[in-house]
Amino acid sequence: MEPGELRARRAKAQHLSEPAAGAREAVGRLLAVQAQELRWARLAIRARTRGLTAAGVDRELSRGSLVVGWLLRGTLHLVLSEDYRWLLALTAPARLTANRRRLLQEGISVEAAERGVEAVRHALATEGPLTRPELGERLRAEGIRAEGQALPHLLMLAALRGVAVLGPFRHGRSAFALADDWLEPAAPVERDAALAGLARRYLAGHGPATAADLARWAGLPLREARAGFAAASLPAGETPPAPPPRLLPAFDPYLLGWHDRSFAVPPAHARRVHPGGGVLRAVATVRGQVAGTWTLRGGAVELEPFAPLAPDDEAALAAEAADVARFLS
Repeated sequence: MEPGELRARRAKAQHLSEPAAGAREAVGRLLAVQAQELRWARLAIRARTRGLTAAGVDRELSRGSLVVGWLLRGTLHLVLSEDYRWLLALTAPARLTANRRRLLQEGISVEAAERGVEAVRHALATEGPLTRPELGERLRAEGIRAEGQALPHLLMLAALRGVAVLGPFRHGRSAFALADDWLEPAAPVERDAALAGLARRYLAGHGPATAADLARWAGLPLREARAGFAAASLPAGETPPAPPPRLLPAFDPYLLGWHDRSFAVPPAHARRVHPGGGVLRAVATVRGQVAGTWTLRGGAVELEPFAPLAPDDEAALAAEAADVARFLS
């Protein structure tokens, strides 16, 4: 498939050509939005909706419609609340070994880690949602080390075990809630059915794509991605028009969704977009191809195009920058 057609199809799949009706529709189409920095996840939703604000996204989190947890490849992801439990069951087992290793490196024994999970469970059950610093205080009160990276990895373990989930806000900060209090009950999903569902949902928001793309995106073995693909397919349909210019945030799903970003990122500028160390910068796209990077300074967009832009594209990106300011304010 030609790169231009691939960009057009993937942009349409991700609501970059035709906006979603709201935050839930946008997140549901993408299935999971990387959210280690929540402001970037909010801006990913902005690029796929119209008229929404950051506060509107936060309201969905506060009412439990959207939640955040360590899903897929082990990074924090924003998902629909009804998708959380089956995605966790599907992807958490592969993350537990690495989590245990990191805790041991931080001086947290297996026994201390188990006590930590129970301390988190008890605190959330008796006090309600708590922020990370507040949970650190509760852990230290139980004699469990919570300094440095020990605390986030203990909280990750509690999330991987299905005890805690990020959703509500407390004192203006994201807080952890007891998963059984915050999420609706859900029947377990058999793994083969979950893999098929994962593949269908992934293709809906990322197609055209391959099993290798899914394996990379979800952090699953290639054999499981292939098994999911074998049970899922979507019709290609007609080639859509090229998407309009967009300002996409750092770690946007449009650049994270596939094994190879070269369909959207010109090779000559690849290091400006992903310089290494896990960094993936905010980008400006023109007809689905990355045409520059941008930063936020004082709430204003500062655009750094790779080359001079056509007047119409420059005007469209200026309108996008104004919309970013509106969304944040």
